[in-house]
Amino acid sequence: MKITILRIDTVDSTNSEAARQAQLGADEGLCVIARRQTAGRGRHGRTWISEKDAGLYFSIILRPKIEIKFLPLITLMTGVAVYDTLEECGLKPDIKWVNDILIGEKKICGILAESVETQTGLAVVVGVGINLTSQNFAADIGKTITSINAELATPADAGEIERTLTKYISYWYENLCGENGPTMICSEWKRRSSYFHGKNVRVTLANESFEGATNGLEENGALRVKIHDGTVKIVQAGDVERLRPFLGNQDLN
Repeated sequence: MKITILRIDTVDSTNSEAARQAQLGADEGLCVIARRQTAGRGRHGRTWISEKDAGLYFSIILRPKIEIKFLPLITLMTGVAVYDTLEECGLKPDIKWVNDILIGEKKICGILAESVETQTGLAVVVGVGINLTSQNFAADIGKTITSINAELATPADAGEIERTLTKYISYWYENLCGENGPTMICSEWKRRSSYFHGKNVRVTLANESFEGATNGLEENGALRVKIHDGTVKIVQAGDVERLRPFLGNQDLN
């Protein structure tokens, strides 16, 4: 995949700009990178803090030739790429299903994948927001969010992180689109995430919430959660929150 960088000083949202570029016919591999977002967002329309130069605000256009049912794996594939990027920086990340990268249970990165209909077919825009500094975090936010600078106590090299991220996204995307790609991505995600199996969680969906223990992934990346009566619920989309260990946990593993 050929990577082309479109740099913008200030934009409403890199995902929104990448979607506009995709609809104008931009090729796969166009990356929109901004120093600041005025309307950055995460899943479910949540706001993503996007102060100038405080994070890597990055969105890439993909035009995947994979079965529609496997499109959710693009988020997991990107999580693997971000994990490898942060590990190369000297950090010890974790991946929380489905789109958060953590350091010591604090969020350092969010991922947002959105499909876009274009004249040349379906495109997927994948946005990545990596916190470089913590200087603009409110005191209460600092308890749940972290940054590269905070973890390493050294200035983050945004250019190097950008180059490393594009390298890994290209590599893992090529694998996803190759033979047995979905199986490989699920396997690689499993190796990098403590949330793959045996993590006590609360799942919040649009119409219900429940608690249980994670029990692996479906072939399309959906999360399996075993609840207290032993049945397994399949979570295609929802919020997953870690719980402290509870009595009877051994029965859920």
